[in-house]
Order: sequence, then C-alpha cells, then structure tokens
Amino acid sequence: MEKILEVENLHVTFTTYGGTVKAVRGVDFHLNEGETLAIVGESGCGKSVTSNAIMRLIPDPPGKITNGTILFKGENLAAFSEKKMRSIRGVDISMIFQDPMTALNPTLTIGTQLMEGLQEHRNVSGKEARKKAIEMMDLVGIPNPEERLKQYPHQFSGGMRQRIVIAIALICEPDLLIADEPTTALDVTIQAQILELFEKIQGTTGVSIILITHDLGVVAKIADRIAVMYAGKIIETGTKREIFYNPQHPYTQGLLNSVPRLDLAEERLTPIDGTPPDLFSPPDACPFAARCPYVMEVCDKVYPAKTELTGSHRVNCWLQDDRAKQLIAVK
Repeated sequence: MEKILEVENLHVTFTTYGGTVKAVRGVDFHLNEGETLAIVGESGCGKSVTSNAIMRLIPDPPGKITNGTILFKGENLAAFSEKKMRSIRGVDISMIFQDPMTALNPTLTIGTQLMEGLQEHRNVSGKEARKKAIEMMDLVGIPNPEERLKQYPHQFSGGMRQRIVIAIALICEPDLLIADEPTTALDVTIQAQILELFEKIQGTTGVSIILITHDLGVVAKIADRIAVMYAGKIIETGTKREIFYNPQHPYTQGLLNSVPRLDLAEERLTPIDGTPPDLFSPPDACPFAARCPYVMEVCDKVYPAKTELTGSHRVNCWLQDDRAKQLIAVK
C-alpha cells in the first residue's frame, strides 16, 4: 500500500512560565491510503498535540514544532506557510475535534456551517453547495436533511451533532481525516452508531483515518493498525491483532489489563501503578521505567532502540532487545 502520511522525528514544545513542556518527543509513524490508524494512550501523552501538529494548529507562541517532518503526499507540511496550510485544511486534510457540543457555532444554521467550507474551497454556487450538503447529511444518517439544514445546533441531539461535525469534515472530500476522541461525550449506543458510520464512510469514500483515542473498545472496532503513545513517544506499533493478542511493551500490556472483559467473569482489573513522568523534565531513558514491573538497570540509563518483531510490529523496550543482555553483561 502507498503511504499518504509519514511523520518523522516530530518534536513539539510549549513554553510556559514554569518552563518548557516537551509534549511530543521524536514521534515516528506512517499512514497508508485507505487505512485507519489508531493512536492510543492515557490523557497527557501527546496524542492530541500530535494531531494538531499535523494540521499545523499548534498556537505559536506558546507552542512550536521544534523538529521533524510531516510528509503528506510527499510534501512537508511542517515547512508550509500559514496561507498554504489554509488551502490544505478542510480540503485535503480534515479534522473532527473532541467535543461536538462546542465544535458547532450555535448562532448559525447547520446548512450555513456545512456549506461554508465547500463554497470557500471549491468555488461552487449556493445551489450546488446545498445539494452537496443534503447528500452529506444523508450519508451520515440524518433523516429529512432538506428541513434539518434550516435548523440550529441546539435542535440536534449529541449523536446528531457528532454526525454533523463528521459531515462538515468530509464535505470537501479530503484524503485524510483526523478524528480526535470522536466518541468521548457520547453514550455507548451512540458510540457504536458513530463507529459504524466511520466504517461506512471509509468504504464509500476511501478516506484514510487517524483515530485519536484512549478507548481500546473503539480501537478494536475500526482500527487496522495501532500506535501506542506514552510520555510524548510512540513506544509500540502493530496491527490490531498484534497489539491485542501479542502486546510486547509492558505499558501496552498494562492498558489491556485495565480494560473490563465480559469473557472473564472472575478476572480483576489490574491498574498501572504510579504516574507518568513530568514532561517539563522528561527522562532521557525509558519513560515507563518508574512504573514498569519488569524494570532493569539499563532501563533507567538508555532509551531502547526500536526492535522489529515482524514486518508491521515494532516496539521500543529493552525486554525485546538482545543488546540489553550485552549491556547487563558489561555491568
């Protein structure tokens, strides 16, 4: 498969009164055409910052992309001017933000908000824009779209608002869709409907999707590959089957052990002890060492290199690196 996005050695910092927060620290991943990649991890690990960096929505100041490349169709977005990025956002790359309740303008009709991007970027007439808006509302499963175009956000339920936000993101037919926690504020029934909608849309349009989430249930439903993020770094990547059935990083194992399972009635949830490192002064070695049940002396001294387990499964962990034995022997 051809790669549509390649992120290499991405670093993002935020300068505050208390110091510099190193929010993203050398992130590498890629996305293939027509694929869904899930980036998972606990709150504060850098998932949303990474997605905002791809869209070049990091506010400067206080934030800044200090290093790395973001190759979209072979072009480095990190080097684009703001004017050029405005021609990319919403057209080639679209983003669904976290909260559908606040993503829509309460003073404008749904029709106005749907047609705005289309008229701005595609230079179509009002009639053509309205026709496309009706088609998109129908695609995302909103009944009676002709009438509902005239309504305001407060006249829609939370699930319907999320569908509208998805329609706005897709109306210009982007090649890449970034969905940042798209089901967080929704109940489980609506979550299932939204996930089915993502599958339907990808099958219909072929759009590539980056899904930002901490919900492994969401990941299990629609992801093709998974990237596990911790303390500003991606520590393990693999296919959905590899991550769920053969997790190799202790943090990935901890995430999976902390998810309730209906097939294990007597099983107790196992929490991950400790707290993430302070990103004002993150460790140069393995950031999970202080919480890891398998920690070795080398873990506190050197950051583990990437170990290729299969063609698609990679992990940064000394437990899987043969060099750990050599370093321990040298000691």
